Amino acid sequence: MPQSFIPAGYAPLLNLYDTQRAISLLKRLFEDNLAVALRLRRVSAPLFVEAATGLNDDLNGVERPVSFDVPAAGRDAQVVHSLAKWKRLALKRYQFSVGEGLYTDMNAIRRDEEPDNLHSIYVDQWDWEKIIAPRDRNLDYLKETVRAIVKAAANTQSTLRAVYPQLTVLPTIDPEVSFVTAQELEDRWPDLTPRERENAWLKDHPTTFLMGIGGALRLGKPHDGRAPDYDDWSLNGDIMVWNHVLNCAFELSSMGIRVSPESLDRQLTLAGCDDRRALPFHKALLAGELPLTMGGGIGQSRLSMFLLGKAHIGEVQASIWDQHTIETCQAAGVILL
Repeated sequence: MPQSFIPAGYAPLLNLYDTQRAISLLKRLFEDNLAVALRLRRVSAPLFVEAATGLNDDLNGVERPVSFDVPAAGRDAQVVHSLAKWKRLALKRYQFSVGEGLYTDMNAIRRDEEPDNLHSIYVDQWDWEKIIAPRDRNLDYLKETVRAIVKAAANTQSTLRAVYPQLTVLPTIDPEVSFVTAQELEDRWPDLTPRERENAWLKDHPTTFLMGIGGALRLGKPHDGRAPDYDDWSLNGDIMVWNHVLNCAFELSSMGIRVSPESLDRQLTLAGCDDRRALPFHKALLAGELPLTMGGGIGQSRLSMFLLGKAHIGEVQASIWDQHTIETCQAAGVILL
């Protein structure tokens, strides 16, 4: 089980009050940059969805959603894991056009998450989704979108540094994105774990889009888990950067071109999830009733950690922590929000 640690000699670049102000500024800046870059409009999003709709994200298929009954409605609800499926349905309901999209604040509870420097049971991210044309379901369009998101993050970092000069000691986000597939990493380092492969690659390629996550690689296992019913496993990936504070690869965003009826059909079978075909969302998608889309989630706390040079996610978000994390941070003089 991973555990929290504080690097030797670590000291926050901003005090507690300036950290809070900087997080607020960072979020406003990045939202505006992202909306312009991808032609997105902000919408309101649910904290929970009906369990029977199949709209909740199943993540790796083992995480338990926080569930509760709604007596007044006579139905059961689940706190969202993410909004990957809800967004696609919303684009249809709101009658967005090709090339247009939405973004929203997504707040989730992932009760089975194992807390460490990067993970918490509380998840906050910008969830975004846009409608694309059939001709855009390709790697070139995916890469173009990745570059636009990285540029939005770099522009946000530039403005933050002008307001808080203390942050200029941190490395600048490299706008030159390296693109590599999970299979290429496995071929290069077959004896390393997926995390070790990421670290080995990111040391020399500090801004990377790691592609092809979810499907089994040649050695028989996927690089990482990805639900079979939102990303097309051949057209997805993670935006990652090299974190100089923690000295490791650091994921900022999971994203991809979403499943078509054909790829959903294939991936449900590969994942052994054919029972989902009867759920309302999946039935509509398989029938071709939902628009073709791409989308993703960009971690708000993750981006805040990286741009503010923080060692622990608890420095930029409030959550519940295990005793080891509390004691480790107290010993290092790190304040958990």
